[in-house]
Amino acid sequence: MKQKLPWITKLLYGSGDLGFSLTTTLIGAYFAIFLTDVVGVSPSVAAAAFFIGRSWDYVNDPIIGHLSDRTRSRWGRRRPFLLFGALPFGLAFAMLWWRPGFQRELFLAVYYAAAFLLFDTAATLVYMPYFSLTPELTSEYDQRTSITTYRMFFSILGSLVAFTIPLLMIGTFRPENAPKVLTMGFLFGLVSAVPLFLTFLGTKERREFMAQEQPKLFESLRAAFGNPPFLMGMGIFLGTWIAVDIAQAILLYFIKYCVLRENQSDLIMGTIFVTAILALPLWNWVARRWNKRLAYIAGIAFWAVVQLVIITLGPSTPLALLLGLCALAGIGVSAAHVLPWSILPDAIEWDEWQTGKRHEGMFYSIVTLSHKAAASIAVPLVLLLLDAFGYQANVAVQQHRAELAIRMITGPIPALLLCLGILCAVFYPLSRERYDRIVGELEVRRAAGEAAGR
Repeated sequence: MKQKLPWITKLLYGSGDLGFSLTTTLIGAYFAIFLTDVVGVSPSVAAAAFFIGRSWDYVNDPIIGHLSDRTRSRWGRRRPFLLFGALPFGLAFAMLWWRPGFQRELFLAVYYAAAFLLFDTAATLVYMPYFSLTPELTSEYDQRTSITTYRMFFSILGSLVAFTIPLLMIGTFRPENAPKVLTMGFLFGLVSAVPLFLTFLGTKERREFMAQEQPKLFESLRAAFGNPPFLMGMGIFLGTWIAVDIAQAILLYFIKYCVLRENQSDLIMGTIFVTAILALPLWNWVARRWNKRLAYIAGIAFWAVVQLVIITLGPSTPLALLLGLCALAGIGVSAAHVLPWSILPDAIEWDEWQTGKRHEGMFYSIVTLSHKAAASIAVPLVLLLLDAFGYQANVAVQQHRAELAIRMITGPIPALLLCLGILCAVFYPLSRERYDRIVGELEVRRAAGEAAGR
């Protein structure tokens, strides 16, 4: 049976991702350069603070995911977390962007590691239940792509805003602009909290899932790691989003030191993300016309090639050519936003088909935990590579070794990770036809269970 969600439900659900996109993009794009060029710590110290703060997720994510699976309330399993967690999420984000008065690097590393840990805890309390709502809103194959497209409109819009407005507020990342950075942090923390209330008001959870038995922790873990579509979907997701994390972390460095266009950073980044928004209907159409797996392979292969071409650019490259390549990259970025997220929920029905239970919270917690664990290694490695190759903050021209490192991190490394995602997509086992058969069998089972319970 086809489940057509009203457009307003898709819109209000999708709006919740605006806050997550704003905060993750701001951290991914600016936090490293804020620590090195504004606070004044070395890249190695920045890497240590980032790694320590992120390591808490190894415990945090599965606990919150499992807790949301077991929650039973008048508002459902997931929505209470959105209602009560939105404001702590926004306030914890603002704390990341304060530069304390002390100067010792050890104290600064401790502060930013603690602030990062607090933010990650508050963020997990809201985004884990939010992500887990996707498979509960609809089980129809193409509707999931549609609702993810709405969500990714707000995600890419958040990235566009995060890559442009803060630069207009702050100017350049230099020590004298620390008060402007803090103002930016408070403003975007508040803006990021508001959409979660809209999602709470605009969505409803399905009663039949509320009535299911509460899953046990190790049972949920066994279900996840015994689920081939989930494992391949997680590989697709990780290959794609670690590439995104690295590209985000290095992009400002590339603009500032390789093409020497720091004063046009907002224009360059805006081109990428405006194009990504405009390309969203394209990938929704391609996924319907082919399937999600083939659409992913085409889009991500295209983006990998563009990344390899972009690193050949330099200060003498005409602005029109630079923006043209950024627009092409935006088409691939759009595919990276929509398709991995629309592939993941289909493993939930495979799980219910196999086990008779649903473990959405645990599944999404494992994905986000794996992502953040990998990011907690990958992004600090970027900083350590810069340090090892002689990066110097705020110099007019980087030495050749440092510039070469920036170019390698911008192109070949993300392209390799994208290829790993494509490899997982080649072996992804859940086609549209097989998925529809599984959903049909589940509907028969549920109807039989309801009839037996009367």
